[in-house]
Amino acid sequence: MSKKAMASKPEKRKPEKGLASNGDSQLAASGELHQSAGGEHPALTTNQGVALSDNQNSLKANLHGPTLLEDFILREKITHFDHERIPERIVHARGTGVHGFFELTTSLKPYTTAKVLTEVGAKTPVFTRISTVAGGAGSVDTPRDVRGFAVKFYTQEGNWDLVGNNIPVFFIQDAIKFPDLIHAVKMEPDRAFPQAATAHDTFWDFISLTPESMHMVMWIMSDRTLPRSLRMIEGFGVHSFRLINAAGESTFVKFHWRPKLGLQSTIWDEAVKIAGADPDFHRRDMFEAIAAGSFPEWEFAVQLFTQEEADKFPFDHLDATKLIPEELVPLKVVGRMVLDRWPDNFFAETEQVAYCPGNIVPGIDFSNDPLLQGRLFSYIDTQLSRLGSPNFHQILINAPKCPFGNHQRDGHMQMEQPVGRVAYEPNSLSETSPRETPDHGFHSAAVTETGEKGRVRDERFADHYSQARQFYLSQSGYEQAHIASALVFELSKVEHLHIREALVAHLRHIEEDLAQRVAAGLALDKLPAAPAVAAPVQQMKLSPALQIIGKMKDTLRGRAVGILIANGSDGVVIQKLKKAATKAGASVKIVAPTVGGVQLSDGSQLAVDGQLAGTPSVLFDAVALVLSAEGATTLSRESAAIDFVRDAFGHLKAIAADQGGQALLSKAHVGQDAGIVDANDQVAFIAAAITRQWDREKSVRTLA
Repeated sequence: MSKKAMASKPEKRKPEKGLASNGDSQLAASGELHQSAGGEHPALTTNQGVALSDNQNSLKANLHGPTLLEDFILREKITHFDHERIPERIVHARGTGVHGFFELTTSLKPYTTAKVLTEVGAKTPVFTRISTVAGGAGSVDTPRDVRGFAVKFYTQEGNWDLVGNNIPVFFIQDAIKFPDLIHAVKMEPDRAFPQAATAHDTFWDFISLTPESMHMVMWIMSDRTLPRSLRMIEGFGVHSFRLINAAGESTFVKFHWRPKLGLQSTIWDEAVKIAGADPDFHRRDMFEAIAAGSFPEWEFAVQLFTQEEADKFPFDHLDATKLIPEELVPLKVVGRMVLDRWPDNFFAETEQVAYCPGNIVPGIDFSNDPLLQGRLFSYIDTQLSRLGSPNFHQILINAPKCPFGNHQRDGHMQMEQPVGRVAYEPNSLSETSPRETPDHGFHSAAVTETGEKGRVRDERFADHYSQARQFYLSQSGYEQAHIASALVFELSKVEHLHIREALVAHLRHIEEDLAQRVAAGLALDKLPAAPAVAAPVQQMKLSPALQIIGKMKDTLRGRAVGILIANGSDGVVIQKLKKAATKAGASVKIVAPTVGGVQLSDGSQLAVDGQLAGTPSVLFDAVALVLSAEGATTLSRESAAIDFVRDAFGHLKAIAADQGGQALLSKAHVGQDAGIVDANDQVAFIAAAITRQWDREKSVRTLA
């Protein structure tokens, strides 16, 4: 196969029968319908009526080259998409932003001149915004969704924006498809639902026709998209970038953020119930952690590799649907980020912050990743729509903290007051106007680009299943079951049988057992035939680094413990449990039937932190039940108390119970296992609470 001839195209299916739109009728009358594999369709055109020959690939300088600015089709499509919402972000609308600092611990001077990556010990101010993707600003914090992970570095040499996600790959290979992806995942336009959810027909229809998305599908159906806390997610720059050293030599780099608290996710049923109990669960968790001085921290790591090394990879690193396994290119930890200050005003900072991947500093440059190339245009265009002016960089949260100046003038919301008659360069009338600095200014990588321009992709972009298979097979058995069950849930919400069948067909290329499990969960009569592939599926080495359970830290640091009490509870046991959990690093909340407090067995009063009906066990990582016989009898008639213990057990959490607590467990028909311990044995409780009771899962729910 010719390298330049391979272009990834979606498969075509017979469309649903229905009435033609007015536009279809007009085209039919004029004879401007074209024949497709499934019947007649109107020609896809630009807004000026120009028919498109290729809506899948951006115009590039050559097979491996950068996207060309002359691509009027890409620019029109993304420009229109960027301006579809005013003023809320089209994607990443629901976000949480925090101030902090970045500290370099290992210099990358052999690779880059960027001071933020060469001066060990220097602390660079940052503003980090973590967000969901699909939902609006008023949606909940805990849907199954990708999380944006964007960091603005206020460096000595200007602002550097590292704008990524908590997943290292993406759905599509080329930015020209981004509007289609988001239109498919967003609320369906004729009914305006579902909100913040992928479990609907338009999303899975698009995915079924876009096999390049199958790797990302494995990630979004995994527990990665159900984080326990924003403090417990990884961040990735997603794309390959370049570092440029003093000699002008460039090295490819991928950027990683790794949480010091380790990874942790919720269970799907738990995430659903958290959304009802506290729609602001993640934002509140971050706020309370910072208020308590438990500042979230991430390691900053890089993967460095040369073009020669990249040429030997069994995939193309410029393909955003692929990752570089850590076993192939190890991570090098070079710094840390600490988030330690909540914004003074949510709107002024978190809502108005404008991230642009094109914001880089000398010593950092772009690769020819076609998804990244389109983002370089899209983000700044989006900010012009959202913030209403090319002067959005003057908003305090966006302004550099180093000196800056140029000859750009006027415009809506101009807040600066330039002086003098000179607003151009070069000039001979001003001794103090800004000038170019050839020695220290920004230089792009000296890369030779040759070849025939065209709407093409490298043939290695055609392998859509190998890394999806690698990801799935690298998971633990529990995580594989969660992926299969998530697919069954999502596809069970899809109305059209042919879409469900098409997805199962794709799964056969990833792992036959996975396809069979999902097909059984959907009660399909038979497995559909696997679609033809443009490139053979490779058997790649497993990568344990792709797991969550295998990377979780057995710890209570950053976690929460709830202690359920009532009148007559033993205050001594309560205090011992609270002391042990606090010493282990957890925050502890006392929960009772009334928020006004309870009378303990010794007659003293104890204030509580949460009322039972409004503080369910889904908000905690482990729970304890300290109840008198009378208190247990009273709570056994309260559905919120029954749900409290049943959910804790069903969500695989450790439970400490005294005699009264055991009585409540019995009333709730909760069984016994190693995760249920005596409340008087605080050591055993902490040992059980530092992890989930995974072996319990098979006894509490049916998984695919």
